[in-house]
Amino acid sequence: MGFRFLSVPAFRLVDHPQSLPDEDRLEPQLPPVPEAIERALASAEFRDIRAKDRLRSLLQGDLPPALGSPGEGFGPSAVFAQPPQDLPALLRLADELELLARREAGERALVWKCKDCNARYAVPVSLVRPVSIRCERCGTPVELSAPHSLGEESLIDPFQGVVNTCRRELAVFFREAMARGWPVLVSEGDRPSVEGSEPARQ
Repeated sequence: MGFRFLSVPAFRLVDHPQSLPDEDRLEPQLPPVPEAIERALASAEFRDIRAKDRLRSLLQGDLPPALGSPGEGFGPSAVFAQPPQDLPALLRLADELELLARREAGERALVWKCKDCNARYAVPVSLVRPVSIRCERCGTPVELSAPHSLGEESLIDPFQGVVNTCRRELAVFFREAMARGWPVLVSEGDRPSVEGSEPARQ
């Protein structure tokens, strides 16, 4: 299960069970991790309610979504935001997502790799000093000096990095959709059918 955002011009909207056209379609480039999209929106607000709660009410509420599906594996779509009335609220949401991504980016660190066994070492930028250590895995000397590093990374868990990528991509997408004056749609992945879940008929 996962959410899928897209935007098309209003004149290209079609009703379910038709599929939305591929022409003039705008979609964010999100990582293929459904949980990350929910987490990205969890603490952000849209029109004084949590963005994630708005998604759930649109897609799982009493009034089912009625617009075309974005593609195979996804159900009908609902309008998440409609310009011009939702433009200020959506731009505020985009700003909030970028702020959350920056706030939760984690401390920066320089990274090194052992040339023999590829073991990785990371040291917070503020603590970096030119020093040589022996690799804990193979014993090869590793020069922990800035010129020998592979570059900087964030000291956060990989999933948080994916969440922040979602936030930044959604912010860019929301702004672009509003700049074009297109409605922002959302759809949910179809629930997988369980084989043999129906009772056998006599």
